[in-house]
Amino acid sequence: MSLNSHWRKFILNEEMEEKTIFTYIQGLQEVINNFKPRTMTERRRFALAKQQIKEVKRLARRMQNEVHVLQEKLNILEESLNENEER
Repeated sequence: MSLNSHWRKFILNEEMEEKTIFTYIQGLQEVINNFKPRTMTERRRFALAKQQIKEVKRLARRMQNEVHVLQEKLNILEESLNENEER
C-alpha cells in the first residue's frame, strides 16, 4: 500500500470521526512508520521522530486526565453554587 493511499484512508476516516489530538498523533505515527529511510542519518531522524511522538502521546494523555479532573471540580463547584443560590 502506498503512502498516498494510507493518507487518503486516514483523511476519509478522520472526516467521519470526531477529531482528537490522538487522531492526529496516530496519523503522524502512520506516516512516520511508512517511510523507509535510506541513509543512517534518515534512520536516526525517524527514530527521533518516533520517540518524540511517544512523548507527545504521553503528555496528551496527561493533559486529557488533568482536563477531566478540572471538569469534575468545576461541576462540583457549580452544583455547590446552585445549592447556595436555592437557599
